Amino acid sequence: MTTPRNKRREAFLLGNEAVVEGALAAGCSFYAGYPITPSTEIMECMAKRLPHVPDGVFIQMEDEIASMGAIIGGSLAGRKVMTATSGPGFSLMQEQIGYAAMTETPLVLVNVMRGGASTGLPTSPGQGDVQQARWGAHGDHPIIVLSATDVPECVEMAVTAFNFAEKYRTPVILLLDEITAHTREKISLPEPGDFEIVSRLTPTMPPEWYKPFEETMRGVPPMPPIGSGYRFHVTGLTHDAQGFPTSRPEEVRALTERQFRKIDRFFEDIQLVEHVETADAEVVVIAYGCVARSARLAVRQAREAGVRAGLLVLKTLYPFPRRHVEPLLRSTRLAVVPELNMGQLSREVKRVNEGHTTVRTINRIDGQIITPSQILKEIA
Repeated sequence: MTTPRNKRREAFLLGNEAVVEGALAAGCSFYAGYPITPSTEIMECMAKRLPHVPDGVFIQMEDEIASMGAIIGGSLAGRKVMTATSGPGFSLMQEQIGYAAMTETPLVLVNVMRGGASTGLPTSPGQGDVQQARWGAHGDHPIIVLSATDVPECVEMAVTAFNFAEKYRTPVILLLDEITAHTREKISLPEPGDFEIVSRLTPTMPPEWYKPFEETMRGVPPMPPIGSGYRFHVTGLTHDAQGFPTSRPEEVRALTERQFRKIDRFFEDIQLVEHVETADAEVVVIAYGCVARSARLAVRQAREAGVRAGLLVLKTLYPFPRRHVEPLLRSTRLAVVPELNMGQLSREVKRVNEGHTTVRTINRIDGQIITPSQILKEIA
């Protein structure tokens, strides 16, 4: 039964702590990780909370590579799993992200972005991992990348990340930035029934009929826990419907095309955005993460000054929500894309713009935030 709104539990949480609340609400029962600023609070909270969850398991691993290996194993065993990292740790995880994509293993990876390359600016914000989140692992494979703007949204997007991972049998990356992760806000804690919770499909056919990578009507093959009686061969090599390595061109093509198709056909479900005053906008700001908060105020101030400005907040970064961005580029005279990098998502905006409007970027890479006044200056 849902708790009445006037009796709901409230808390004053960091964005990182809110991610944990969302993960637990989604049913996460296994976390393996290695601490790194500015994501460490996620690991610390999981260490405290998971031992009190039925069958909950928390493990501190020796590094980020081992963390990814552990959660892949946990997921294959039937658990909903998560790890979190930042900067250098995210780079170390790339090979395992590709393995999870190839083996279609559901998992959630939270990357709290910080400034700079290499060890960079560990306690300062940045959004320089956007392209890496999509393209960091080698080879052709689809992946889902989400973003959260504020603390309540950290809960919502953590739940969404688990639901997408389970529904589409794929790794999902949730990108935060240091500001979102370390901002503390009052939120209502999630109660049972607040969110739809999705769990992966498991096979219903006899074990001898089961093929773990077979094309299905829904596009996503069911996935049993290893050890439940279904034979399940797992390899990072290109494989056939049974999971065994193959180099036969027709089977290689069928596997790759099916992996893309299971995401492509559900763009409407996966591509999440928020429209703010875009219906009559002549200028649109396209933003994500903490920058979207500055953009929201800038748009409001622009409206008060008589400029018909609007904001498109991207909650899904990949697959890039072109069907939401493209109509705005065709109906406005100016699009402004502020980012805490040298222009990573603005490249996607320019790619789909095809010369229809003017695209103006605001880029900051000095470990400081983009302020509302900076955005307002470009709008007005």
